[in-house]
Amino acid sequence: FSIGTMVQSTASFTSESLAALKQRYAEAGQGHVFKGFDELDDKTAGEFFGQLSGIEVERVTGFFKNATAAHGQEGGDKIEPLEAGSFASALDRAQADERAQWRAEGMRLIGANKVAVILLAGGQGSRLGSSEPKGCYDIGLPSQSSLFAIQAHRIRRLQQLSGNTATIPWLVMTSGPTSAATQATFAQADYFGLREEDVFFFNQGVLPCFDFDGHILLEQAGRVAVAPNGNGGVYEALRVSGALDWLRERGVEHVHSYCVDNCLVRVADPEFVGYAALRGAECGALVVPKKAWDEPVGVICLRNSRYGVVEYSEISSEMAQLTRDGSGELAYNAGNICNHYYTLDFLQHRVPELEAKFEHHVAKKKIKHVDVESGDLVIPTKPNGIKLERFVFDVFPHVERMAVLEVARNDQFSPLKNAPGSGVDCPETARRDLLAQCVRFAEAAGATIQDAESEPAFEISPLVSYGGEGLESLRGKTLVGDQLITDIESVQTV
Repeated sequence: FSIGTMVQSTASFTSESLAALKQRYAEAGQGHVFKGFDELDDKTAGEFFGQLSGIEVERVTGFFKNATAAHGQEGGDKIEPLEAGSFASALDRAQADERAQWRAEGMRLIGANKVAVILLAGGQGSRLGSSEPKGCYDIGLPSQSSLFAIQAHRIRRLQQLSGNTATIPWLVMTSGPTSAATQATFAQADYFGLREEDVFFFNQGVLPCFDFDGHILLEQAGRVAVAPNGNGGVYEALRVSGALDWLRERGVEHVHSYCVDNCLVRVADPEFVGYAALRGAECGALVVPKKAWDEPVGVICLRNSRYGVVEYSEISSEMAQLTRDGSGELAYNAGNICNHYYTLDFLQHRVPELEAKFEHHVAKKKIKHVDVESGDLVIPTKPNGIKLERFVFDVFPHVERMAVLEVARNDQFSPLKNAPGSGVDCPETARRDLLAQCVRFAEAAGATIQDAESEPAFEISPLVSYGGEGLESLRGKTLVGDQLITDIESVQTV
């Protein structure tokens, strides 16, 4: 059930409460859901009553009306690229000293137990051919580590680098389909070496699915069809689950948030956290340069003079190809990678008052449902309904102090979106990118990798090095290409 828009019902199932609920739904234009109610068995009827009582039907019907009225009307917005100089770039070698300061500040905050991490992990691996949570996926590394394990080990390494005095709380947002499996995976792996009390699971919300006329759909007799409310549901879910209060009690002040499907993510990224904190930002975003002007990726820019994300489909090819002062650099070049920073004060005190301003986005989908008139199951072959979503970046236009930092794609972004063998954003490219990063780490430390040009299976455990540090002893050595380094003292050399 959802958080906020669908809540755990405590209403008792009586003839009076049922009559009152029917009236509420009828006044909201959703009375059709009760057709056939009297034919349900007692158990199903009680569960259905509980589900319907937990839906704030007036509110969600209003969401549909507002979202569909606004859908397709964004064309009047004034879209502009980020101003040159309004954001920093880790690609600029002239900023090496500043980057060292950012990292030092981030590590100071981590060492003082002021930093926590939010993992958006509601997705399943269905497009990857897996029914498990996406975080359980093994991209084919020599270590056979899952995405969850890689990220947990990066947290452990940062805690170690702080002198083993720090704790980085890990908040994991799951969804209905992934919640139990995710928690079981963590328990079976003994929380990947982290303490159980430092991991907080909470569920993404759901919303009813609608037909194109705004009628709530039933997935079966006695059950409303629901869908996750988008990664933007994280804000309400954090609040209602008690996660923000939990962080406050622990003294946390800064939060790093990211998506589970990025194998290169620098979890609790000290450089990013330090950069945003030193700028006094309440919210921040990492961006990467686009591969090409026509790459289908959203970009962070200005919409009506406020920060926002513009999807590729929203700008013309002429705008997408604009360059800065003839430099050849694309004007709309700040590719959004769903990697964000917040202060806890912003999440806990500013966001709640802003949420009423967030519009839902319309996603037209094929939704299997029961025809309430005939009772027949409808299995559509083309989109027949609407799922409503909020996006995590919907907060950007309301941010007063924003910090945008450009980073290298090959160091921090390799998403896992597509099936094996697809060639783009798939397990093979994720594996290639992570192993190539490990080679660069070793070479930067002064080592030579045997047959490096042939892309060897060369992996350095995140427990050995978070971002290339701690490899000084490799200087001058030639290393066997195909190896997994889990102990810097046991490296295989040629």
